[in-house]
Amino acid sequence: MSLKKSEKIWHNGRLIPWDDAQIHVLSHVVNYGSSLFEGIRCYEIPSGPAIFRLGDHMQRLINSAKIYRMTLPYSRQELAQAAVELVRVNGLRHCYVRPIALRGYGEVGVHPHNAPIEVYLACWEWGKYLGAGADEGVDVCVSSWNRMAPNTLPAMAKAAANYMNAQLIRMEAEANGYAEGIALDPSGYVSEGSGENIFVVIHGKVLTPPWSASVLPGITRDTVLTLCREFGIPVEEQNIPRELLYVADEVFFTGTAAEITPLRTVDRIPVGNGKRGPITEKLQQEFFAIVEGRKPDRHGWLTPVPVARAAPVAANP
Repeated sequence: MSLKKSEKIWHNGRLIPWDDAQIHVLSHVVNYGSSLFEGIRCYEIPSGPAIFRLGDHMQRLINSAKIYRMTLPYSRQELAQAAVELVRVNGLRHCYVRPIALRGYGEVGVHPHNAPIEVYLACWEWGKYLGAGADEGVDVCVSSWNRMAPNTLPAMAKAAANYMNAQLIRMEAEANGYAEGIALDPSGYVSEGSGENIFVVIHGKVLTPPWSASVLPGITRDTVLTLCREFGIPVEEQNIPRELLYVADEVFFTGTAAEITPLRTVDRIPVGNGKRGPITEKLQQEFFAIVEGRKPDRHGWLTPVPVARAAPVAANP
């Protein structure tokens, strides 16, 4: 999916032109993958742009950095304010926001002690991550690549290094004609997609892998857990064997980029009747009604972005 440039990027407290956001080839992050990032959606609601669960995303960025002994020079509130200002200045009504914290130029060894910490925020327009028809269902496979074992790379940190594993999963899937791949954890249980959490519906009950299954604690994942409880839909975090994907009534992905995406087939086996199921559809409808401002934001999930008002045109004398 091609990236549509916006005008400004936020870097260490100031707005710079998009093309000026550059790093040295010997930066620590280039050589050792030392960066943490977030993906955040900004939706257009009737009153203007609104960023979804902005504070929660910035807290996860701070948590990811803490795991890697990286103290960010900005608070959660300062990062959130920077995101709002960035979207406002770029004049976008709906977009994707990407905060990045990285170790820059200054240390060529593995130990990052002398590498400065830099923070960037970018935003751009981005459509459906898994394709234009993804809301109706996509075809996926179980990957030959597993997710990271415990006590190797921390799955709870949204680190760029983890996405080398994700790239292998996604590239293999697309090479074999699938939209996405599902990775298993080191014990052979279902973990997640290359960039999505996963939910399984069977006999009216919703299941999702626990954090211990090498999954990222997804913000959209948490949103779906909340909506299920509000609807009275039984929901549990538990280990999911691979074969349950083949006999489940419904399976769907969640994620900032993927939002809520039903799976039509897994390894060419239809999920349920091969169509989007009623629980997936109900959760999709509620999710989009909230983020698009068609229902009240009862959880305070949306952070409005002030819209610049056009100056009044003076009347001719």
